[in-house]
Amino acid sequence: MASKVDLDIAEDCSRFYADPLGFVVWAFNWGKGDLAGFEGPRDWQRKYLTELGEQIKNRNFDGLHPVAPMDMATSSGHGIGKSAMSAWLILFVMSTRPFAKGVVTSNTSDQLKTKTWAELGKWHKRCLTGHWFTYNASKGNMNLIHKRHPESWRVDAQTCREENSESFAGLHAANSTPFYLFDEASAVPDKIWEVSDGGLTDGEPMRFVFGNPTRNTGRFFECFNRLRHRWNTRQIDSRNVAGTNDNLMAQWVEDYGEDSDFVRVRVRGVFPRAGSTQFISSELVENAQKCDLQDNLNMPLVIGVDVARFGDDQSVILVRRGRKVLEITKYRVDTMTLVGHVIEMIRKWKPDGVLVDGVGVGGGVVDRLKQLGHDCIDVNAGARAHDQKTYMNKRAEMWGKMRDWLKGGDIPADDQELETDLTAIEYGFDAKNRLQLERKEDMKKRGLHSPDVADALALTFAEDIVKWSEDDYGDMEVAISDYEPGG
Repeated sequence: MASKVDLDIAEDCSRFYADPLGFVVWAFNWGKGDLAGFEGPRDWQRKYLTELGEQIKNRNFDGLHPVAPMDMATSSGHGIGKSAMSAWLILFVMSTRPFAKGVVTSNTSDQLKTKTWAELGKWHKRCLTGHWFTYNASKGNMNLIHKRHPESWRVDAQTCREENSESFAGLHAANSTPFYLFDEASAVPDKIWEVSDGGLTDGEPMRFVFGNPTRNTGRFFECFNRLRHRWNTRQIDSRNVAGTNDNLMAQWVEDYGEDSDFVRVRVRGVFPRAGSTQFISSELVENAQKCDLQDNLNMPLVIGVDVARFGDDQSVILVRRGRKVLEITKYRVDTMTLVGHVIEMIRKWKPDGVLVDGVGVGGGVVDRLKQLGHDCIDVNAGARAHDQKTYMNKRAEMWGKMRDWLKGGDIPADDQELETDLTAIEYGFDAKNRLQLERKEDMKKRGLHSPDVADALALTFAEDIVKWSEDDYGDMEVAISDYEPGG
């Protein structure tokens, strides 16, 4: 029979079902004993746990009907506290969800045993609920099991060899939470990822993956690119995390260079460069992110609208005035709903030009905007460039102008999708020695996502736009005052 203390602890745990941050703050004796000097999770860990809590609330699992997986991917440099976070996540799930089942793996058996699983052992001893579970760390028998329900309430550590993939098959926790945790996920074979996909079909599934971004191929890379619409992602620079070795990081930057692959992977938490055929350099993008320009009201204001074509793409509306990007909004909606959002942005910003990707389904957006009295420019990326000697087509020309603009431009520093899009695309030359860009189809074959956000910015360079006068805008507003979206 459970003791009164255990019943009180269990009642407390029930309050943290959708509050992982609250659980971590409650479950450990912060500031005392071997946690003396530690006030609690670091800032990035707090944000991560808070975001997980929001996802849990949004899913609202009722114990019967399966909900969509909570897939969370974190790419980072060294020393930010990934192993501690992994231990907290395991203990949170196991303590707040009776009959939860999980599998934990890492890139090598040594990493799994001596770091990932050893860290769990350390935090298991400190946890208020730790006495509920038996922690085993012997070779071939690494698990954390509930003392009363060892077969149905457990998490097992498994090596990630492909021949061991069946160990990652369906966890069968339909009335609870099946979960996977991958440490150093860049090196976990794709086969293991594929098998884990099949284990997320019932209950309240979760998958937590962490790692240094050592490879620009594979499923971990795809979490931030081709599959980024499915994943909650974050890329963390070690220098922005309290308690990391700042002196060592500075030494690495000095020895290898800020944009070296060594620093990108081990410090900045971003994937290696695409190589010598990368069209826009990471350094150029980083400088534009650091730039902080004033909004120059004397420059033309333009809106670029990239319209989604495929299920995993998104539509993007981007506002740029002169050398500064002012706003980026992203949608996964039908074209008529997108038209409404575009009109809202037109009324908010009163642009001097609206440039819409009119190829394919984008043609419907162009036609509807014009039907409602809103002037816009239909951009065909496959059309001939104005400068036909330099660029193979309009798309290459837009991106070429955008690259030149970035040398003094100001883009948001917190938009990871824009950064990834700008630096992902490769280039070459046609038979006439004109610049041509990699096709989107080829990018997807490399595991990259369609560069929707960068395309929206590129669209703002499709034509030279002149600033309207106030009188011009007054006349236009009178002309369209009788029109409403959807009317």
